[in-house]
Amino acid sequence: MSFGGPPFGSDSTTVGRSLQFGRTYVVRPKGKHQATIVWLHGLGDNGSSWSQLLETLPLPNIKWICPTAPTQPVSIFGGFPSTAWFDVGDLSEDAPDDLEGLDAAAAHVANLLSTEPADIKFGVGGFSMGAATSLYSVSCFAHGNYGNGNPYPANLSAVVGLSGWLPCSKTLKNKIEGNDVAARRAASLPIFLCHGKGDDVVVHKFGEKSLEVLRSNGFQDVTFKSYSGLGHYTIPEEMDEVCAWLTTKLGLEGNSA
Repeated sequence: MSFGGPPFGSDSTTVGRSLQFGRTYVVRPKGKHQATIVWLHGLGDNGSSWSQLLETLPLPNIKWICPTAPTQPVSIFGGFPSTAWFDVGDLSEDAPDDLEGLDAAAAHVANLLSTEPADIKFGVGGFSMGAATSLYSVSCFAHGNYGNGNPYPANLSAVVGLSGWLPCSKTLKNKIEGNDVAARRAASLPIFLCHGKGDDVVVHKFGEKSLEVLRSNGFQDVTFKSYSGLGHYTIPEEMDEVCAWLTTKLGLEGNSA
């Protein structure tokens, strides 16, 4: 079983339970810098593979930051160490969420964005476990806090999740309901989800369930794309739609220098 991305820096950072994040790869904008997006790889992968793919996209106004997850024991692999944003033991609706690991990963993303220029837009995206981490960041942004109660500092303008799922979905309602600020943030945050109908690792129904939970909790700007025959990987058609969506939602100028 593989949760990794397609076969495709900075100093390491230590947080939480002695998690040491790996090398960060950066794809600098070829045109006017209008947005920075942190992109998160899948289980067992690294930031390098996705940085190579992202560099080929026709998005000259985006700076991509591609960190590498900590190497840590992963329950679904019987405790064998792998690069992982958080621990996962089973992909089911009743599986426990590794809140400490999710908080640490979301904080790492926010920290990477904290040194970016204030006059640009920020986003987070990822594949598989990276998509799950991105969607966890969605709940942190809307609520204004991490799961541990600490304030979430990043101001997100776009979120992309490919072949992923929404962690902590059962507690999302409690974070949004009765909180006017959270409800406004949820209503206005653009989210783009893609999933292959042939995915046998993170099955398609998890993508559909994520969409359902987000929309039922007031996230009004959520787009969901399904791809017939697509397994647990990405294809050019999918990335073309990601490019078009980001260009529209972030108001990118295209090839202007």
